[in-house]
Amino acid sequence: MTARPRTIVTADPELDDLNSMIRFLLYGNEVEIEGLVYASSRFHWRGDGAGTEFFLPDREYTEPQRSWRWAPGERFIDDAVDAYAQVYDTLVTHDERYPAPDRLRSVIREGNVDFEGDTAHASPGSDLIADVLLDDRPGPVFLQLWAGPSTVARALMSIEERFGETPEWEAVHATVSAKAVISKFASQDDTYDDYIAVAWPGIRVIEVATLAWGYMARRTIRPEDQHLLGASWTRDNVTGVGPLGGLYRVWGDGRQMVPGDMTDYFHLSGLSADELRALGYGVWMPPQSPGEWISEGDSTNMLNLLVPGLRAHEHPSYGGWGGRYVRTDDGADTWGLADAAFRVGGADWADSSATGDEGSVVRWFADAQADFAARLQWTVRPFAEANHHPTVRIAEGTDVDVSAGSEVTLTAELGDPDGDDVSCRWWVYREAGTYDGEVSPAAEHGIRTSIVVPADARPGETIHVIAEATDDAPTPLKAWQRVILTVR
Repeated sequence: MTARPRTIVTADPELDDLNSMIRFLLYGNEVEIEGLVYASSRFHWRGDGAGTEFFLPDREYTEPQRSWRWAPGERFIDDAVDAYAQVYDTLVTHDERYPAPDRLRSVIREGNVDFEGDTAHASPGSDLIADVLLDDRPGPVFLQLWAGPSTVARALMSIEERFGETPEWEAVHATVSAKAVISKFASQDDTYDDYIAVAWPGIRVIEVATLAWGYMARRTIRPEDQHLLGASWTRDNVTGVGPLGGLYRVWGDGRQMVPGDMTDYFHLSGLSADELRALGYGVWMPPQSPGEWISEGDSTNMLNLLVPGLRAHEHPSYGGWGGRYVRTDDGADTWGLADAAFRVGGADWADSSATGDEGSVVRWFADAQADFAARLQWTVRPFAEANHHPTVRIAEGTDVDVSAGSEVTLTAELGDPDGDDVSCRWWVYREAGTYDGEVSPAAEHGIRTSIVVPADARPGETIHVIAEATDDAPTPLKAWQRVILTVR
């Protein structure tokens, strides 16, 4: 069995972090969760409890504050794990790899939360991150920054303080730089630019900020997927499904992350933007109807780790549920979102949003939502009453050497734990491959297809072929397997 990605989440108490956390826990069987860390950002910080005032310009506040949008005794991560604990006994019957609630609680830590960008002292959260980066296990550790980078920055500072003046420093620096993979939804404080990018330029950093999973999702999701943001779908598939679904935040649910927060008007419904402003709220997105989607802005941090067969975690350029990424031009190992358009049903779909580059994300939105809904059903239904993913294995392997001008046959071995019939569709993920030309499978449907490698393909170029398996259950589920053809 392929090793599962190791990951640590750092999150602040924004309502979309709670929603993303609920989704993330439902995929605890697909990853190794090494840490769940409370973190600060420019939008949320706790204060030091001593009455110290803090101020930075161009923030949501206009005068010094002792705390900003952080509830006393904040425990949203713990709340999500508590809801997970209520459904664990049912959930684990669907996959024995789901971590026990006590295992999750054992890796919850408080990071550097006193102020925005605070790295003055190590914290339990930064110590956990440093320990994981220094352990003996090989392979990457995916550090998800749903909040500001300061807790991760402090972890790296602690490593530098420990080894910086020792003979081991060069080797430790190289090892940690190769091991850490940072994904971040913007920077949300200055510690990335001021420290991480300067002192650790070899760390791979993926910028995952998108509209597609955030507050502005309606601006970029395809018209045929808009219903997945609606109140009816969300009620039937999320908020009405067990304790985890019931914790999920939606418009007009009467809840605020911090009582009295005048930037959080999402608990209200039936009021216009002008009426909300008259009540003192800072309205920065149009109010929606009760029960509708609000946001999961940070989910793009995790989505490429969750579908093993797509192999998107292996390299940013491969692409998966969380989008596809290309190297930026700053000379470091940094990656930004790619692909405004994608081919669907023989036609190109182009992103017409303000950003214009989210095609590689929105192409998967419906699949990710269907999968989320199915996993929530696992929390309330026994195995025999729920649907599960089909299985797909490629007989020829998932990394195949080919020659220019040759023909390669690929065979899908399909299965389904529920006994459902499974169909297979083959397609070429053109943007992910490095061969810059049209390649199509000889047969789009069926268990077997062939690919003719173009005669002008050069050594080292790749073609990414996707086998997409779909069961015939009333609410179908999919599984994918990527095959990378490399010209030798």
